[in-house]
Amino acid sequence: MHEPVSDEPLPASGIPPATDVVFTADFASTRQWVVGRSWAYPDGGPVNPGDDKLDHLVEDGTYCRTGVFRATRRRDGRWNTGLLTTEGSEEEFAVRAGDVLEARVRLPREIGAWPAIWTWRDGGQEIDVFEYHPDNADLLEFSNHVRGSGHYYTDESVSPGAWVDLCVEFGVRSVVWWVNGTQVFADRRGVGRAWHAYLIVNLSVCAGRYHPSPTRGTSAMSYEVESLVVRRAVPTH
Repeated sequence: MHEPVSDEPLPASGIPPATDVVFTADFASTRQWVVGRSWAYPDGGPVNPGDDKLDHLVEDGTYCRTGVFRATRRRDGRWNTGLLTTEGSEEEFAVRAGDVLEARVRLPREIGAWPAIWTWRDGGQEIDVFEYHPDNADLLEFSNHVRGSGHYYTDESVSPGAWVDLCVEFGVRSVVWWVNGTQVFADRRGVGRAWHAYLIVNLSVCAGRYHPSPTRGTSAMSYEVESLVVRRAVPTH
């Protein structure tokens, strides 16, 4: 991953000031979310082996509609996996530059699990709110693929099965991440004023190129997203 190029101090600590909530995730809502397909996958899915994933996206709501994102082993060696995206939904909610996303997640325990909350539009516009791999037990991955930055964050509060509070400000000049209420990374690259993208929440399964694939004895895995909201500044006149 890319690290920040400036030696300037991080902006002031603390969660961004309160703003209007413009999106509250209801994972059961068919108006908010499309299940089991995403144009972040070739041809919309269901598989994406080029990204080192064993995923086989399914439209079965039990894999994601409760906020518990699940994966189960298939006989063909792939894994049925849960994914939700706002792209193509009735509401088609998109995150905008300046928005703040807050989420509370329970990390998975199983080796090979690859949970993430991220954004996507038109073949890119990807910001990774977080990615996690239990083989790196105390490490969260943050990435701004729009302008080429990222960070590995390690802390004892991060561990398999742990609850973690995440906050990301999609700033025009800097994307900023908080973990459990503490600011941990500001990339000083930002997303630019015109940026907007759809949300994706999913559980992938590693194929083994960069992180270990699941052990033979593992047949199921999961992680939970208890809450996810997006806040937006009120325009001033």
